[in-house]
Amino acid sequence: MADGRPASPARAGVPARPGMSWSPELEARYAELGARLEPLLPCLEWPLHLPWIDAIRPLKRERGAGIMAHSYQSPEIFHGVADVTGDSLALARAAADCDAQLIVLAGVHFMAESAKILAPDKTVLIPDLEAGCSLAASITAADVRGLRERHPGAPVVSYVNTSAEVKAESDACCTSANATRVVEAMAAASGSSKVIFLPDRFLGHHVAQQTGIDLVLWDGRCEVHEQFTAQQARHARERFDAKLVAHPECPPDVQDEADFVGSTTAMGAWLEREQPSRVALITECSMADNLRARFPKTEFIKPCNLCPHMQRITLPNIHACLQELKHEVVVPPEIAARARTALERMLAVGRHDRA
Repeated sequence: MADGRPASPARAGVPARPGMSWSPELEARYAELGARLEPLLPCLEWPLHLPWIDAIRPLKRERGAGIMAHSYQSPEIFHGVADVTGDSLALARAAADCDAQLIVLAGVHFMAESAKILAPDKTVLIPDLEAGCSLAASITAADVRGLRERHPGAPVVSYVNTSAEVKAESDACCTSANATRVVEAMAAASGSSKVIFLPDRFLGHHVAQQTGIDLVLWDGRCEVHEQFTAQQARHARERFDAKLVAHPECPPDVQDEADFVGSTTAMGAWLEREQPSRVALITECSMADNLRARFPKTEFIKPCNLCPHMQRITLPNIHACLQELKHEVVVPPEIAARARTALERMLAVGRHDRA
């Protein structure tokens, strides 16, 4: 197993549940999965993860559950137990379309809320209620109403990384994959010379550059992506001769250094198209880990940062979530109805990443 990434304390230190333990027979049964994860996990983690994977798989079938995992989830979850994987837009679509009546959202709270809003008749669980988001925490519904008062007539486009209450105050939502197209659509529909875009200032900067539309920005930041610096990016290029691929939540000077700026899904499409020999993904660490499985001929150079909120989701608490059917996500109907309109406009626009 790979030893480039340090073992996550939240995972590697978790003992097996009583009655669950590694065995040679168990490892042989999961040999194919083990081979896939070998380049992605520190070698000491696999015997600890395997009993949990073996316990979760039949339990989710027994519950009739679908596990949806964001691209920032760690490899043992992303590859080991998830039924649906992808970025925020992909998970939102899957929640609306999937047949399972029970959804376990292996991601952060705003994603679970979005799933519940788009699938109101389904039960949505999250393994840890404290899995939050610095962007979602940076703005409130009252803040949005204040922006509307100061900029009358300007439509509000909210990044999907927001609470249900903020979505309910918005005209449309977007993801990083379709932000430019949603902003253009809302500007055209409203006839306004400006659009209120929130909460991520750096993504807003990127969208303004792509569209030329006057955006009113909020000063929200992703606590993972805002840590990257242009100096780190230059070092990765100069020291390792690596191509640079950055998420638009990174600061503008980091985006300026990059060979490509795009959403999590667009990064994968760029790698598929360009097939670089060496690349630095300037984003969340687990994203790079999971893409390494798709592109074994590409060497992935880090800088990267782990999202502390995504790291709260573990195999043990996914198992507990399914076993006890706990941590149900509930959105008040009046808020859900208004937020659903904004999310459905996002889905109607679809995916588009021009960068």
